[in-house]
Amino acid sequence: MLSIQKDKIDSLFEAIAQGRTLYLPVDNTSGNANFEKWQSGKKLSAALKTVRSAKDFFFPKTERLVNYKIQDGNITVEDPRKEVEDFVIFGVRACDAKSFEVFDKVYVGDPKYVDSYYKNRRDHGTVITFACNSPAETCFCKAYDIDASAPVGDITCWETDGEYFFNPNTDKGTALLESVKSLLSEKDEKPVVELKAKIKEKIEKLPFSKLDLSKFKGKDMLKLFNAPVWQNLSEACLGCGTCTYVCPTCMCFDVRDFDNGKGIQQVRCWDSCMYSDFTQMAAENPRHTQKERFRQRFMHKLLYYPMAHDGLCMCVGCGRCLESCPIHMNIVKVIKEINSTDLENSAGGK
Repeated sequence: MLSIQKDKIDSLFEAIAQGRTLYLPVDNTSGNANFEKWQSGKKLSAALKTVRSAKDFFFPKTERLVNYKIQDGNITVEDPRKEVEDFVIFGVRACDAKSFEVFDKVYVGDPKYVDSYYKNRRDHGTVITFACNSPAETCFCKAYDIDASAPVGDITCWETDGEYFFNPNTDKGTALLESVKSLLSEKDEKPVVELKAKIKEKIEKLPFSKLDLSKFKGKDMLKLFNAPVWQNLSEACLGCGTCTYVCPTCMCFDVRDFDNGKGIQQVRCWDSCMYSDFTQMAAENPRHTQKERFRQRFMHKLLYYPMAHDGLCMCVGCGRCLESCPIHMNIVKVIKEINSTDLENSAGGK
């Protein structure tokens, strides 16, 4: 296994950044971490996870889709995209890495319906994942069979005994490590094996690691949809959309046109199913109440998406919604409340 001393990691970052743009988690003035472009002096954050997930690199908050230029009565259609530069994301946690699989199913999974904007970024990006030495009590990725001790990426990285260890998982990862191999040493993998065992022990002790998802199966879809519990759960929801913006797997978007005086710029931007105007059509919004919008969010994540994608869940257990919701409503509370509900005998559940 390849490794580098912890105090030499900046030299590795410098070498990587010579051939491609490098991003890594960096602490900000508020004491939180977010991904930033590496440059000399930037230090890798020790935070467990970033405030916003790594999905931004492949599905940015806003992006221009097309320009319509109007001149002398003629309309010209322009593709504003340029070739995306090769880039590396260092320090992606297991939960965020799993979210890429969720996105891939939708945006590139069917060759007849490929989102070329998303695909272009995926093709140019190399992901270096980072094992979670000390998972937080709000983490529950194990409930979705995600292994935080060995996160899947182009390269997996572990930090232990004053060293960073690297293992390539894809051709991209192998090529990247080959390009900086002069800075790395061959080491026995024993420290990594021991670290992985320790991480798994910690994960087993987390309060939500054994979250029961058995009620979220296709056979119970209508019973769950009609259960009166949604009314009680949704009453405190503010519809602020915070949960959707920090979530690694939320992928809803809106498309807006802006007149700049010389033509029209069409822009894609993140949207939220928690907003009252979400998917609003000419006649009306199909979901009139907060209860309907609230139910849609969790039914989609835990039932609709898995039914359509071979059981793959649209939650990765990152815990960001547990930490960010202003009224402390989150997916774990929803799951626990549903688990305590008798769907067979609840009013409307038959």
